[in-house]
Amino acid sequence: MLSYTGGIVLFAALLHASWNAILHGNRDRFLSITWMSIAIAVAATLVVLVNPWPPRASWPYIVASGLVHIFYNMSLVRSYRRHDLAVAYPIARGSSPLLVTLGAALFAHEAIGPLHALGVAMISGGIVALALQGHRVSRTGAMAALTTGATIALYTVIDGIGVRLSDGRSFSYTAWMFLFYWLMPVLFVAVRGFTPLWTPVREQPLSIGSSMVGGMVSIAAYGIVIWALQSGAMGAVSALRETSVVFAVLIGQMFLRQAVSGTRWLACLVVAAGAVCLGL
Repeated sequence: MLSYTGGIVLFAALLHASWNAILHGNRDRFLSITWMSIAIAVAATLVVLVNPWPPRASWPYIVASGLVHIFYNMSLVRSYRRHDLAVAYPIARGSSPLLVTLGAALFAHEAIGPLHALGVAMISGGIVALALQGHRVSRTGAMAALTTGATIALYTVIDGIGVRLSDGRSFSYTAWMFLFYWLMPVLFVAVRGFTPLWTPVREQPLSIGSSMVGGMVSIAAYGIVIWALQSGAMGAVSALRETSVVFAVLIGQMFLRQAVSGTRWLACLVVAAGAVCLGL
């Protein structure tokens, strides 16, 4: 992967950790991710109105990815109910790069060299180590986080193939995929009703505002990843993006007051070393 692309994806990793911290920091995460989704869907709607449509070949992937993202959102909320950010986030993100590498090999006939394979393995191993150090992970919590990881891998492979069929229109591809986020408020209203969605706008404006900012950060973070997937190996892009767990650990310690042990910092160094392998 080119160093320029790698640097941009690392920036996306920081953005990704930031919006996950915003989500985890809110008490009602279903409400929070719904308002994140509303902000994303509004932005996507504005983009599709002024940009050309993606080619027909990419549409099945846009639809599939959009639906998987909705399932991912719900799985993420469920995962964060089970563990703190420093546990659920690493398990979910750490399990995905290896799955993406496997999926890319099976469905896109994509292969990576030994050094990049080592980088993917180091990042995944370091991330999982971050989650397990000093924590007893319940079976239910681990399954919730692993399910989230599987959905991450699924939509990454779908988007990796789909954006390569978009004739270079990654911006339009991303916007049309994010239009499916309009399903999140529909789902929220179906489960809780309209009043619990709208009342917090008056009673908790700062919380709703932070959620919407998180949504804009999210669309920027994943838009960068989709752009990188056009030319970069899916497994390598995914692994580099998942270095966001290091940023999540830092955010968890600095802003959410979550303790970080020396062993966990060592795992962070392993993740960083893996990222260096991907950049060579």
